[in-house]
Amino acid sequence: MTKMAIIEKLEAKREAARMGGGEKRIAAQHAKGRLTARERLDVLLDEGSFEELDMYVEHNCIDFGMDANHIPGDGVVTGSGTVNGRLVFVFSQDFTVFGGSLSERHAQKICKIMDMAMKVGAPVVGLNDSGGARIQEGVASLGGYAEVFQRNVLASGVVPQISVIMGPCAGGAVYSPAMTDFIVMVKDSSYMFVTGPDVVKTVTNEIVTQEELGGAVTHTTKSGVADIAFENDIEALLAARDLVDLLPANNQAGVPERPSADPWDRHEDSLDTLIPANANQPYDMHELIRKTVDEGDFFEIQPTHAGNILTGFGRIEGRTVGIVANQPMVLAGCLDINASKKAGRFVRFCDAFEIPIITFVDVPGFLPGVGQEHNGIIKHGAKLLFAYAEATVPKITVITRKAYGGAYDVMSSKHLRGDLNYAWPTAEIAVMGAKGAVEIIFRGLGPDEIAQKTKEYEDRFANPFVAASKGFIDEVIMPHSTRKRIALGLRKLRNKSLENPWKKHDNIPL
Repeated sequence: MTKMAIIEKLEAKREAARMGGGEKRIAAQHAKGRLTARERLDVLLDEGSFEELDMYVEHNCIDFGMDANHIPGDGVVTGSGTVNGRLVFVFSQDFTVFGGSLSERHAQKICKIMDMAMKVGAPVVGLNDSGGARIQEGVASLGGYAEVFQRNVLASGVVPQISVIMGPCAGGAVYSPAMTDFIVMVKDSSYMFVTGPDVVKTVTNEIVTQEELGGAVTHTTKSGVADIAFENDIEALLAARDLVDLLPANNQAGVPERPSADPWDRHEDSLDTLIPANANQPYDMHELIRKTVDEGDFFEIQPTHAGNILTGFGRIEGRTVGIVANQPMVLAGCLDINASKKAGRFVRFCDAFEIPIITFVDVPGFLPGVGQEHNGIIKHGAKLLFAYAEATVPKITVITRKAYGGAYDVMSSKHLRGDLNYAWPTAEIAVMGAKGAVEIIFRGLGPDEIAQKTKEYEDRFANPFVAASKGFIDEVIMPHSTRKRIALGLRKLRNKSLENPWKKHDNIPL
């Protein structure tokens, strides 16, 4: 072939790859309100930064007439680009090509960019839109999935992995996202389930829609499988950009830093009146978080699941921090199974990537009940306890109001190697609430005597000073100075060095 002919062939192949499954299928994708695989990468990555790999890869299947049907790229677009100038590796499944189904070669393309991400220490963002394993290939496609799974596991805790579910995701396909760090979904457009509605109906006689079974709302509220749901492809992709922006490139790079005009020692006088006079009245913990972080910017993780605990990322002096906070507006801020799992996983992510953890505490205890006990609150609550206790990153804790019982211990207490443990003057640190304690200690007393003893108990324990006198609280601080104290604490702890005993890995109570 002449040089000119080769160049022409190259252009023809590139054009064929760019067209994916052709005009008709692209139009069908757009009609569903979805972008194509390449359009999605244009939104996710900085303009002009995408470098594609493996554009000419085709499947190697000869069964069921597949030999006559080859499309360059084989249903997934892979490569690298930048998000606000920082390197990321990406794959974007193309539903217009064989329904985005995963073949052996499709899987090899994904594995190649995951291997590269591990070598150079950069995040992986996967845009999932796939009908599952390519049935014509049989076990070869299943092998492809397992190759991807293996890399998800090896990359876990080494480079951040983000999955954006932008269409169907069924069968074996759901396990790769499940092992990544964050899952973003699109409402009314993306689904995740191990078995679809038809199989469910056949096996269990349950009649359910795709949306109810595994839609974005289901997984971001009920199951907690996914982290955040957005209205459309563009919102989801822009959120993924924001998330990448907050995360370290890998587990040794340290948190990213960006300039902030928000003064580190800003006083927030309104926080002095945040806690209501009535101990049973709730307040919104979001307010404290927003008034503490740079520019009030809080990227919440799992905002609609287990609302009794808040998790997410913010910045202090331009550097990323992870935030965990009890939310008195939901279940009075009690810890329950879902809250323990949500916060436990978040704390472990922060610890894996050297992100300091700020904990705001207002917790009356663990949620009582038969359902909680029978579903294993002991084991699930222990996950959060375990996560905080094993974490070696800087840990700063602020107790705003209640910190009762075992829940006081669990929420990054001094005893779990908290570095700086502060309390507001409104903090109450005790084994339990005054009334309950008195009814146990002074069983059989009349109502007047109970009231008298309750007041005595409150005077003794409904303050931070008993804990402070034992060194469990480092300082009682004014609420308005919370940001300043945290900023100074983080500066002090920047070179913190702490190692757990050598082990192959721990055995967290799963």
